[in-house]
Amino acid sequence: MTPPDRRHLLILGGTTEARALAAALDGRAGLRVTSSLAGRVARPRLPAGEVRIGGFGGADGLADWLRAERVDTVVDATHPFAAVMSGNAAAAAAATGVPLLALRRPGWAAVPGDDWHRVPSLDAAAALLPALGRRVLLTSGRQGIGAFARLDGLHFVARSVDPPEPPLPAALDVLLERGPFTLDGERAVLREYRIDVLVTKDSGGAATAPKLTAARELGLPVVVVDRPPLPAGVPVAASVPEVLEQLAGRGLTGR
Repeated sequence: MTPPDRRHLLILGGTTEARALAAALDGRAGLRVTSSLAGRVARPRLPAGEVRIGGFGGADGLADWLRAERVDTVVDATHPFAAVMSGNAAAAAAATGVPLLALRRPGWAAVPGDDWHRVPSLDAAAALLPALGRRVLLTSGRQGIGAFARLDGLHFVARSVDPPEPPLPAALDVLLERGPFTLDGERAVLREYRIDVLVTKDSGGAATAPKLTAARELGLPVVVVDRPPLPAGVPVAASVPEVLEQLAGRGLTGR
């Protein structure tokens, strides 16, 4: 439990931005920072400071934890596609009266030369693929590969940090890699596997953006899955400095 004379900030998520925020706040006087990771990656990159791994048991479980640990503010720095966790954070914050701030990196924007096809879901991406190509690079995460399992006549190359679990496409190569990725490396992957269409979520950020440049250079179509919306009424910051500024205004960043 947090002592009454210390403020307690909970950071949700194992994203690059979540780790940067934890590092910026590590060691601040009068402030306890806890980073919470979902535990879905076997060997996660741990942030600075106090870390808990595993779920809370839904919105009610998170609300109970916020009360028990005397949390003063929650920063939802989860992946832009972690809609369930973001929904639970909003519900728990509303139930407890704990202020919530979402940290979301800006999404990607097409530039001249891009051949993007925006879709609302992985299922929609799967439905569109046969009209675009036959050799597919999937960079949408291991948990979404099942959406493509029933597609026949396509060869998939799926990139993820940990091995994917069934159901899986019949023709599948798996690349176990973790970003950030380089432009030269992305060019090599596209050429080696003779990729003719790329599937990605609109995660934003620089760590995985080189694949978009490589696809543009080769004139490849890119299927971009749009982000789910944040829960209504949750304030949003686009960067770690923006979060720090807002936390300072609330007297939560110590000295």
